[in-house]
Amino acid sequence: MHKSQLGGFIIDCNTEDIGPAAEFWSAALGLKAIADPRSDLSIYRRLEAGPLELDIEVQKVDHPSRVHLDIETDNIEAEVARLENLGAKSVAKVHSWVVMEAPTGQRFCVVKAHRPNFQQTAKSWE
Repeated sequence: MHKSQLGGFIIDCNTEDIGPAAEFWSAALGLKAIADPRSDLSIYRRLEAGPLELDIEVQKVDHPSRVHLDIETDNIEAEVARLENLGAKSVAKVHSWVVMEAPTGQRFCVVKAHRPNFQQTAKSWE
């Protein structure tokens, strides 16, 4: 058995400098942009989501700009298999996460759970 849930939204920005992109999204969403020491600051900025507790990030990418979501889990391999059984396909393994594609074409990532309340809020799967 494993658990998973919506982890958050990643705002992919095809840009040379992530700073101005993070400033725009920070102002647009009313969420403070913070430099997360766990991330490469030339690529990522986290937006402080407050009581939402979702992971919201601005990310520098080399593909067209878009928004994608992350599904967080305590067992990446099991969650990828579950989603493949639902019709998704694995696209790539990047660092510690897996990029997937829904049957309808949307890309999303399966990532390691990291929010403190994960065990209480995530759904259990067989």
